Amino acid sequence: MPSLKEIKNRIASVNSTRKITSAMKMVASSKLHHAQVQIEKMLPYESLLEHIVKTFLASDADADTVYQRKRSVGKVALVVFASNSSLCGGFNSNVLKLMQQALAEYEHLGKDNILIYPIGRKVAEKVAKLGLKSAGDFTALADKPNSLDCINIATELGRMFREGGVDKVELIYHHFKSAGSQILTRKTLLPFDLETQLEEDHERDLTSNITTKKAQDYLKKRKKQEGERSQEDVKPLNDNFIVEPDMETVLGVLIPKFIHLAVYTALLDSNASEHAARMVAMQTATDNADELLRELNLQYNKSRQQAITNELLDIVGGSVNN
Repeated sequence: MPSLKEIKNRIASVNSTRKITSAMKMVASSKLHHAQVQIEKMLPYESLLEHIVKTFLASDADADTVYQRKRSVGKVALVVFASNSSLCGGFNSNVLKLMQQALAEYEHLGKDNILIYPIGRKVAEKVAKLGLKSAGDFTALADKPNSLDCINIATELGRMFREGGVDKVELIYHHFKSAGSQILTRKTLLPFDLETQLEEDHERDLTSNITTKKAQDYLKKRKKQEGERSQEDVKPLNDNFIVEPDMETVLGVLIPKFIHLAVYTALLDSNASEHAARMVAMQTATDNADELLRELNLQYNKSRQQAITNELLDIVGGSVNN
């Protein structure tokens, strides 16, 4: 059995670790809130752009652009979103596993025909370790998401796709559904499939940082009831558009904007998912520390009581002998 001093030192060590994990959990919760606000600011633009594209598709089902034309895959680009730091559970490892699955599918193309856009230091390190071709350094983008860098990446990908530099572009990231649920996603960005892109799951819970499923279900039910009571009639947009000069030209402008938005949305989702995963991991670590402290305190008290009992027995034994 360890001595009282050893148990006391271990209690102090666990207490110190608990303070760190608790502080990191609060920091992650604050960053998650800011990430949710960024997604909320992006959603109105996304919904209106989607509405416009759907309207054009409804008016002309045969519309076609260079971004939609499929061809045999000889060169592929993967845009992989992870984080710069650790301590976020299986967030990074899951992304890297899915990236390696994609690489295994394209292994027959050869490493020279696979281009990786590593968003985050963890992906960049893995790409360098595997000896793959990297499109550049995007570590700063993982910590501070901004639309301009995403537009530059999407524009470069669109240009390479038009010129034949790549035949397919895929995104690998975590879709942020709620603070307790992040869905690992792999989707094709180019060639652009309008039906697939417009049928994505847009469900997101951006109102709370609660991670338990029971609490989330309760909040969703309550929010739905409140929404039914406060719902007002909204005047629909005028969908009777006059398209000039022609449908293909207009879609040639709208689809690149949708591609820019897809890359930016993936970045925001990944950023929010990282903070949510870290918050859950630090909460779990804090709970484990609390449980360990309870066991150590119980062990300390038992050992202390045993030591006191032994001292009393020594005193009584000495008195009897005298």
